[in-house]
Amino acid sequence: MTSRSFLVTGASTGIGRSCVDGLVRSGAHVWATVRTSEDEDALRRDYPEAVTVLRMDVTDDASVRAAGERVLATGPLHGLVNNAGVALPGPLEHIPIEVFRRQIEVNLIGQLTVTQAMLPALRQSREQGQNARIVMVGSIAGRIAGPMLGPYHASKHGLLGLADSLRAELAPSGIPVVLIEPGAIATPIWNRGAAAGDEVFAQFPAAGRERYAAQIADVRATATRAAAHGLPPERVAQVIVTALTGRHPRPRYLVGRDAQAAAMVARLPFRLRYRLTAAKR
Repeated sequence: MTSRSFLVTGASTGIGRSCVDGLVRSGAHVWATVRTSEDEDALRRDYPEAVTVLRMDVTDDASVRAAGERVLATGPLHGLVNNAGVALPGPLEHIPIEVFRRQIEVNLIGQLTVTQAMLPALRQSREQGQNARIVMVGSIAGRIAGPMLGPYHASKHGLLGLADSLRAELAPSGIPVVLIEPGAIATPIWNRGAAAGDEVFAQFPAAGRERYAAQIADVRATATRAAAHGLPPERVAQVIVTALTGRHPRPRYLVGRDAQAAAMVARLPFRLRYRLTAAKR
């Protein structure tokens, strides 16, 4: 095992997998969490030595605790990347509460569960005079909100507050907490989210399907464009590796021109911001 060790959740595809690639190239050892045997086999095949795969679901407390104990038993952890997440779209009037609850469980509660489990190993790194950092992969959706993605926006707004509070609490311990806020990134989350949205949409009453059909079509088109033309996940991974290994990481990093533009919109007076973000039909 090399001198530095990092853990990345949601490491099977997209930003998580790109983080694994970037950290391995930097010479680090990576703990990579996945949920399926296929994803585990792929990582083991590609990185038989530099990556240790953990089967973990961020919503399964027992699997998270077991992962934390295993990491701690091997030595200090120098960085945690809370990347695992889902996007479950739908109008808040009709979205099943169990779907909304899963969105919050994965994107918000799961992040804290993993952080709590990994903090003993991160503190061990600090006790040995080495760096320890936590990176939360948020979204520009945590600063600005629009229709049909209410569950996702709620989770990312919550993650912003979680990261800010955690940063203040861990500052005396010398453990920086960094929030990454990407715009549209070409990852499988968009196609998976669209498929999940279609399943939810089919459960709505006929009046609801008719009432929200146009807005849902708009969101589906946006997701299709993002999947095809968003920034490559490697761009986000580069920023994350910098946040983990650079001398003075910033508290927040915006990634992408659309994220920069949305951050400007988020600072506008509310009525003007609403006119720019609200549904037009």
